[in-house]
Amino acid sequence: MIGKCKAIAHGSNALEYIFREGKLGSRLAFHNLCSREPKAIYEEMKVVSDYNARCRNKFLRIEIGIAPQDEKKLSVSELMRIAHLFAKQMGLDNHQWVAVTHKDTDNRHIHIIANRISLYGEVYDTTFVSNRAARVAEEISRSKGLTIAKEVKAERMYQKAKSNPTREQTKKEVQQICYALLDKHKGGGISGHSMFLYELNKNNITIERMKNKQGKVYGLKFSYCGQTFKASEIGREFGYRSLQKNFEPTNKTEPKNTHQTVQETTEKKEQPDTGYQLVPKSRSYIPRASEETPQIAQAIGTMADAAISAIDDVVEGIGDLITPTTQGVDYAETAWQRKLRNQANRKKKRGRGI
Repeated sequence: MIGKCKAIAHGSNALEYIFREGKLGSRLAFHNLCSREPKAIYEEMKVVSDYNARCRNKFLRIEIGIAPQDEKKLSVSELMRIAHLFAKQMGLDNHQWVAVTHKDTDNRHIHIIANRISLYGEVYDTTFVSNRAARVAEEISRSKGLTIAKEVKAERMYQKAKSNPTREQTKKEVQQICYALLDKHKGGGISGHSMFLYELNKNNITIERMKNKQGKVYGLKFSYCGQTFKASEIGREFGYRSLQKNFEPTNKTEPKNTHQTVQETTEKKEQPDTGYQLVPKSRSYIPRASEETPQIAQAIGTMADAAISAIDDVVEGIGDLITPTTQGVDYAETAWQRKLRNQANRKKKRGRGI
């Protein structure tokens, strides 16, 4: 038994086809449907499918083929059970569907037309739906002891024979040589790639690049003893791009992030160069930021301002007693500049409210 499934948009034509006279064999099942004629069935399905306006292919067409040697084993009631079982395993319990048999060909087969929109407005997922149908058909065939499509295909007498033994033997030799050299030079970079090609040529194996009409390389071709093989026949490691990746060095050093290095240098520059510390870090006192730091800073600031004011007053008083030309330095001018700085500092203190 074999199963096929496809999403379609022409539900009315599909229903007309499966109920056509001369083709219709038996009416097997009407699931979640009240009507029995194709036009009425379509209108009934359309009422449900109109709930989802975004979906374009709103119907499923399913075909179940029965092997000729199994037709005598299966009665109409058994075909009805197979149709229900197939729809259930495909997940169509909440969908509307109709199943019939056809007798217009030598092999009996079942047609199922299903509404892709469920009774709850959900859209049936058709991702790999054909593979899913084939798998369900195979499972039902195994459970009921029917012929499996894969086994029939393998037993066909007219099946094409494989390539001649000479070509197969040559291909095995090429594979052995190529894999041995790849393991030897893998991860060797450009030199490893060159040695790989050199030793292949030494073993009478040549590689030719395959190009398209635009001149772009899309694959490789291996030649040996008058036989040519595509890279995919030798192995997936020997494609045009994958072969280059095999020779990339494995111990690559990650490039440094320039942004990170610049940030690190700026952070180093921002940190003050303390140099040699007289007081060890373990003995240095770091006040708590929450309670002591503001009070200590304020006290130190007050003491520093008082000391600066006292020094400036002393210098201001002494400045007039010093001769302005002693040792070439104008002390009167220096005292005058300090007086101006002192006045400026006092103004700053008043502005800060100290």
